[in-house]
Amino acid sequence: MRALITLYLGIFSVMALSNTIIPDLTSYASGTALQGEIFSAYFLGAFLLTLPVGLLSDRWGPTYFIRAGLLLTIISGILLLTDSSVYMTIIARLTEGVGAGLFVASAMSYVNSRADHTRSGGLFMALLNIGLIAGLIISGLAIRAFGTRSAGVVIFLLVSIIPFAISIFVPFEGQKSILPSLPWVNVFKNLVYYMKKYFWMWFSSVVLIGSTGAVTALYPQFSGSSPETLGLQIAAMNGATAIAILLVSQVKFTPIVTIRIAAIFSAAAVMASFLTSWAFVIIGVFAGIIMIAQLTFLADAGKEQGTFMGLYNTSSYLGMTMIPFFVTFIAQALGFLPAFLMTALLCLVVAGTIGFCLKCKFENVCTLP
Repeated sequence: MRALITLYLGIFSVMALSNTIIPDLTSYASGTALQGEIFSAYFLGAFLLTLPVGLLSDRWGPTYFIRAGLLLTIISGILLLTDSSVYMTIIARLTEGVGAGLFVASAMSYVNSRADHTRSGGLFMALLNIGLIAGLIISGLAIRAFGTRSAGVVIFLLVSIIPFAISIFVPFEGQKSILPSLPWVNVFKNLVYYMKKYFWMWFSSVVLIGSTGAVTALYPQFSGSSPETLGLQIAAMNGATAIAILLVSQVKFTPIVTIRIAAIFSAAAVMASFLTSWAFVIIGVFAGIIMIAQLTFLADAGKEQGTFMGLYNTSSYLGMTMIPFFVTFIAQALGFLPAFLMTALLCLVVAGTIGFCLKCKFENVCTLP
């Protein structure tokens, strides 16, 4: 229980700090494209680390990776405070992403390997989104109250010290090293096999998780809202995600059919967000449904949860890196409507392809060799 509490505090603080600059993103860089680079740098750092950390968690256990991720999160917060240049901000965000990659992959490997993975995983993912909400709302309000864009960074930098300090004294037992003697060549063969076997699941993660980042990256310039208003708008999406995760994790459902339906509604919600920020709530609801459906599918896929969580988080962060980066360039070159249309179209592609992994849409059985 102590380990879970540490991870819950950890995911809250890591996610909160990652969102502290979003409400005032326009003050860090001028132009949608450069703002997209700052936004995506965090997800690039996470993308680079989640897969190797997932593999190593299966081999050595998650403890040291969890601690290292929390430490790098603290370092990234310090970097955000030391220099106000665009390129230092990108470096700080990249460092922040590396820390998140270390922490999230190893922590989810631990959580998803537990017998109560649906409930504990649901709470973990809910707190992930609650942390995002706190980072947005509290930072937006702090910027207004103190008149400095660094106010939120300071607050959540201090908060992130707490789980790191606790983690030093908590061993994350429960998930033993399950591949201690397997030759690395076999580890990589297994990795390629799972990448191929569940390709369309990884693709769904790239697109559907990435689409939420795309809307988030577009909205600061698109809406022209103040930092506190923008923070509340985006926080509504994360709040809806957290509530959806907590509710859906309590019921039984067929993961693939659920993902397909949610992808269609996500496409509609993305287009609705072009007209009103209230659509953020709908995007958040279906993002939560998608996340818990994906994790439920993978929890039953095999015992190598470090590998699965590494691949899942890698694909998620790849989506959060590439899709926002891509659509912000579309917005700058062609306008915002084509950018929203492209995001919605990608969601519909997932709805048409997610079942390709299965022998039957009602079975979690892949027919790929």
